[in-house]
Amino acid sequence: MKLLKMILAVALIVSGMTVNAQKLKKNQFDNPIAKQRADPHVWRTPEGTYYFIATVPEYDRIEMRKANSINGIKEAEPVVVWRKHNEGPMSNHIWAPEIHRIDGKWYIYFAAGSAEDKWAIRKYALSNPSEDPTKGEWKEEGEMVSNRNEFTLDATTFEHKGQRYMIWVDRASNKEVNTGLYIAEMTNPTTLADKQVVISQPEYAWERQGHNVNEAPAVIIRNGKVFVTFSASATDANYAIGLLHADEDSDLLDPASWTKLPEPVFYTNESLNRFGPGHNSFTVAEDGKTDVMIYHARDYKEIDGEPLYDPNRHTRARVLRWTKDGMPDFGQDLSDNEMAVKKNKKKKEKKK
Repeated sequence: MKLLKMILAVALIVSGMTVNAQKLKKNQFDNPIAKQRADPHVWRTPEGTYYFIATVPEYDRIEMRKANSINGIKEAEPVVVWRKHNEGPMSNHIWAPEIHRIDGKWYIYFAAGSAEDKWAIRKYALSNPSEDPTKGEWKEEGEMVSNRNEFTLDATTFEHKGQRYMIWVDRASNKEVNTGLYIAEMTNPTTLADKQVVISQPEYAWERQGHNVNEAPAVIIRNGKVFVTFSASATDANYAIGLLHADEDSDLLDPASWTKLPEPVFYTNESLNRFGPGHNSFTVAEDGKTDVMIYHARDYKEIDGEPLYDPNRHTRARVLRWTKDGMPDFGQDLSDNEMAVKKNKKKKEKKK
């Protein structure tokens, strides 16, 4: 009898999961897709496999999930691919890993402090020749040294017109303690070219709440422009996403090529219980063409103590739309899944 009850209970759970899955419309997401995972980054292969990587609350390791869909990330088993050292560099504050496939090899870029000085944050790289990055051996490529190299983190990379670039974060002014965005060409996947320029630093009030910060760059190239999102201010409810853009034919190493919007494009919305959204990345949905933004946020405002050590920044996903003018539409006043269904609603209204 006990066995029969157990079988029935399992059947009900599976049935419930199936019903929930059926309720999700195309390009809707079962948010949060990863609890207590901040600074999320997703890489989708041409075959449609998603690899998910993010900061863990303990700041002590890098783990990865593999799934055949964005929603599948939620139930995917995490695989630890690297752990912090016990002392010296790479032994504290393991932050913001990103995974990239470059020339047939996997690379993870991440930031780390040291056991002796947890704020001696620098950027590092790992590599893995395996076809599946959850398997094989990850080799430490060492520190990715940049010219200023004082407090350097949040490295991301992209290829444009045959040239690979990196954008990262470091101190950007001698007048005050702040962080800004640097860009440089790359001579190989772990080496920066010597010309390194600042393309953004905090200048507006919304970028200077709690901390004077520009960080967490993410790149998406569409409609003749190179777009860079970034996050600003302290990591509490003030955290918000801003936007830079440059013409795709411009010199990306010329700061004058970049335009920064004066207002944030995605920020706290209390009516939606979305607090401090930020540190996003971009991918595409299972159809291979719908743009999707992966980001983290909390579902409450009040934080006890230092926000950096509050673990409840959860990973979420939402469709990214585009305006008629070719600019990204982040849907500030819409929930994650309203971004996926609004167009369908408009069509229905027209039919009426």
